[in-house]
Amino acid sequence: MFFTTLAGAGQGLFLALFAADLAGRAPRHFLIAGSAAAAALVGLGMVASFFHLGRPERAWRAAAMWRTSWLSREVIVLPLFLAALGGYSLLQLFALPAAARAVGLAAALLCLLLFLCTGMIYACLKFLQEWSSPLTVFNFFALGCASGATAAAALAAVLQPELARPYAALALSLGAVAYAARVGSLARNARLRPKSTTQSAIGARSADVRQISQGQMGGSYNTREFFHGRTRQTVRAVRWVLLALVFPVPAALVLHGAFAAAFAVQYAGLLAERWYFFAEARHPQNLYYQAIA
Repeated sequence: MFFTTLAGAGQGLFLALFAADLAGRAPRHFLIAGSAAAAALVGLGMVASFFHLGRPERAWRAAAMWRTSWLSREVIVLPLFLAALGGYSLLQLFALPAAARAVGLAAALLCLLLFLCTGMIYACLKFLQEWSSPLTVFNFFALGCASGATAAAALAAVLQPELARPYAALALSLGAVAYAARVGSLARNARLRPKSTTQSAIGARSADVRQISQGQMGGSYNTREFFHGRTRQTVRAVRWVLLALVFPVPAALVLHGAFAAAFAVQYAGLLAERWYFFAEARHPQNLYYQAIA
């Protein structure tokens, strides 16, 4: 959750900065400060990702399966993007705009590739219908760009006020598109019907099959890692939170000029959105572990 939301905001912030750079509307000091902020967001996300590793000292091995694994590709692209972002910042610092833009273009392409890799980690899982959709990749990209544009507006309000309004307009436009896409994915997922049933899971033909026990007295890796353990009421409440905080409330704050508050509220909404993204996936293996008693 923290990696995808923090890194996504950092990626979106860089793309917003680089667009202003290409348009010739952003001074060097703003680009340098913005690039540092983008690198900090992505770096914090990378640090957060280490906390879900059982053996962090073996994290480097995650890159070994790059031929077949989108996760491995993400692990490779992420440091390349950070390196290009660092190079872009340094070239801006040394007042080499032409070289900075060339490196910035490479960083932008790596940024887009990173969005693709992160989204495809989930979209490539055919057995999870909620994730197996082009909307998954698009939502990661659109929500990241929307939050990055809001962060750019907040940064511009402090360092380059004349850019605050253009970035605010960009944040509202991208936020509306991202929100519409996410609502569309929610509607799509609500219409899905599981391909697996209790009967197909155990090879039974009877229409009256009820599971009254998971076959063990305590929890297991399966019950901890593939199910959120929250009630349906909690899941529905989180969905309403994301629907409110991902765009409507931040949009109202942006319209009132409260850009920093808009980014903070939107980020809270993105955490709720990402939690719901993981929670709404119906893992087929849970057919074996749906009953505790």
